[in-house]
Amino acid sequence: GAARVVRSMPNTPAAVQEGITMWTCTEALTQGQRLTTSTMLQAFGEEIHVNEEAFLDMATAVSGSGPAYVFLMMEAMIDSGVHFGMPRHIATKLVYQTVKGSAVYAMNSESNPAKLRADITSPGGTTASALYTLEREGLRSTVSEGLWSAYRRSLELGNQNSDVGPGRSSSGSKY
Repeated sequence: GAARVVRSMPNTPAAVQEGITMWTCTEALTQGQRLTTSTMLQAFGEEIHVNEEAFLDMATAVSGSGPAYVFLMMEAMIDSGVHFGMPRHIATKLVYQTVKGSAVYAMNSESNPAKLRADITSPGGTTASALYTLEREGLRSTVSEGLWSAYRRSLELGNQNSDVGPGRSSSGSKY
């Protein structure tokens, strides 16, 4: 086999230079080759180098497939706006900018997402009502189970033990 190998997991926002790519390499790559790889991957957005190849299967579940989860949520929000009676093009613009603005806001904040969410949740208000319903209906656990499913499938595709995660015989990742 080849001594110098780079393995990476990008995501589709790389098409507009807003992606995130996790990558690893064999020890045979020189520092110069690692720098070249990093520079090349930055052309697609952000990059994260890891020493453990196992993190790539995790990245597949979190960020490789991540845009699809975001798009599903966006689709549900747009469809709800339309269901309320809003024209689809207006609901779409509201949702697109809300998602974009929220991501930029979170990235520029020193607070974690839980704090940011709490900051805009007025007691007894509309956001609190919606969040109560989403939590009661299991959004958080459904998202988690979905990501565990993606992680297990990534392991399966790599012919690795995929019996990991909550309720599985293996306790999960060593990380």
